Amino acid sequence: MRWRWLLVGILLTLFPLAPAQAGTFTIFAAASLKNALDAAVATYEKETGDTVRVSYAASSALARQIEAGAPADIFISADLKWMDELQGKDLIQAPTRRNLLGNELVLVAPVASGTKIDLAPGVDLLSHLKNGPLAMADPAAVPAGIYGKAALTKLGVWASVEAKVARAADVRAALRLVARGEAPLGIVYRTDANAEPEVEVAGVFPSGSYPPVTYPAALVAHAQARATYLLEFLASPAARPYFEKQGFKVLF
Repeated sequence: MRWRWLLVGILLTLFPLAPAQAGTFTIFAAASLKNALDAAVATYEKETGDTVRVSYAASSALARQIEAGAPADIFISADLKWMDELQGKDLIQAPTRRNLLGNELVLVAPVASGTKIDLAPGVDLLSHLKNGPLAMADPAAVPAGIYGKAALTKLGVWASVEAKVARAADVRAALRLVARGEAPLGIVYRTDANAEPEVEVAGVFPSGSYPPVTYPAALVAHAQARATYLLEFLASPAARPYFEKQGFKVLF
């Protein structure tokens, strides 16, 4: 009960001029945010009466949809590149941009497989794959795949496993391949591993082997004015516990 009143106080601080009439808003968000963002949005809707629709996909796919004129109010990317591209085309409101979250890259295997791999330079991933694929988001465009390829390249093993890569549309699709036992190993974010009980962490990629995983957020150029309150909520203490529970590093 004490937390509820604290939350109400935060919301009143954030929305002192908000109109009484509820609104409907759309967030385009990286697939890896689903569990945490769904929980945060549910609280926002309950306390404000607004309706929030969230479209989850690879950041690359969402950015291209925004470029094509898709009606979104907020964009949350899993890397800086796709937000930079939209900003360069004046498709986001640059003053509203902020870095929300950080994440970590891990190797996962089916639960109870007992697979443990020291992800050191020269690691022999091929022998662990045997006849199965390495599941990962498409390294040509999707942030999780780009980070994964960078890490494997840094470890000196990309050339040996490239032909075995199952290129998924987004990181959650790669996660499902491992959860269903269709791939013996997959590269995902720590938060994805935390969200899926059918996988376990087999190894953690050294932090210096890939660029820092950063989730920037911003209002889209033609966002509804009141969407700013939703963005402010997502970067407020009221939303912080939902992201921390899933394992994100909170940057605000």
